[in-house]
Amino acid sequence: MSTPLLASLLSDLSNDVGQPDFYWQVGVVLFCVGLAWVLSRTLRRGVTTKETDSDVVKLGVESFTRVLSPALALIFILIAKVILGKWQHTYLLTLLVPIIGSLALIRFGFYVVRRTFARDGYIGNLLTVFEKLFAGLVWLGVVLHFTGLWQELFAALDDVSLPLGKNKVSMLTILQAFTSVVVTVVVAMWASAALEARLMKLPNAHTSLKVVLSRVGRAVLILLAILVSLTLVGIDLTVLSVFGGALGVGLGFGLQKITSSYVSGFIILLDRSMSIGDMITVDKFSGRVTQINTRYTVLQGQDGGESVIPNEMLVSTPVQNYSLSDRTVAMWTDLTVDYQTDIDKILPMLGEAAAKVERVCDEPAPSAYLMKFGADGFEIRVGFWISDPENGRSSVMSGVNRALWQILQEQEVVLPYAHRVITLINNPPQET
Repeated sequence: MSTPLLASLLSDLSNDVGQPDFYWQVGVVLFCVGLAWVLSRTLRRGVTTKETDSDVVKLGVESFTRVLSPALALIFILIAKVILGKWQHTYLLTLLVPIIGSLALIRFGFYVVRRTFARDGYIGNLLTVFEKLFAGLVWLGVVLHFTGLWQELFAALDDVSLPLGKNKVSMLTILQAFTSVVVTVVVAMWASAALEARLMKLPNAHTSLKVVLSRVGRAVLILLAILVSLTLVGIDLTVLSVFGGALGVGLGFGLQKITSSYVSGFIILLDRSMSIGDMITVDKFSGRVTQINTRYTVLQGQDGGESVIPNEMLVSTPVQNYSLSDRTVAMWTDLTVDYQTDIDKILPMLGEAAAKVERVCDEPAPSAYLMKFGADGFEIRVGFWISDPENGRSSVMSGVNRALWQILQEQEVVLPYAHRVITLINNPPQET
């Protein structure tokens, strides 16, 4: 059995201790680590303090600064190892390369996972457990590297075969395939999250266009990641043609509604018939659009309840959008006054009273109209406009009615009751 790498390196280092070669290596390591720390700190300070219009720089550096320090240190040590190795031994540098490299790998993995799966900066318990498991696996790999057990572990996994149909696949091949798929998909999701963050910060693009581009980008990146991972494993991509045909038949017969909702989601985002924040009414559902996903749209009602509407319904049925081209919404209230009322005097006063209510638009100004001569008196309609229907209508309607009632009381205007005359006709008694 060969001597483990760690034991060999420690033996060589013990022989070098006290020699000039050892002190040269120590000095090089301290210089490389210090230079990497200074560069990462300088880069972080420059990005966080200096205002820049480049969101790519902020995204690629500000969140990546924790990875920069060990990554730069690793690069500098590798360069120093090549240069210094021309004149002397580099046992200390050889020992530190996998250690610093594993630290850089762990921090890079944390960065990718958090940028992909953390929501609004919140790190859940599952994500914390995954990070600990990932760090443990990396350090385990370092231990296996130093102890020289990597080759033995690979040979043992390669000897274990599992039957898959008529063929047998080694456990090593299965683990390599699983690892390649997971890594490529996670990297694709990280890239899609970075792309979405970049698109959402575009100042001149429409919200719907940003959303549809981010959705299409994520789908394309994940598809490419799966294809690349299958190619790395050695699976012939031509076998996917059979799967694609079966999937097409399944979509044609059993998944029509789901497919229609997905296609309708892209149509809604592309034609800009509605956007996040719009007030809409579809069928018996009404509320503010809070989410537009590829399969469904979420409406938040005035009572706080949320309705999940399939996108197919938003395309195939009429939708009333209060915010499509103009957010102002017309409202009115009707009342009946006595025939003795001075109409020319009271109509302007009712319009002015409605204009004083908060949330009522000044332009167009509220107005009062004599609609018709009713059975009990003059029938009047007071019309007004509001520009924030997402805040509800009941409160502003109540405020306008109270303002109108106050004017009617001040002017002693009578609101007549309905008068109805009932005539009883007594039939003469019948003769027996």
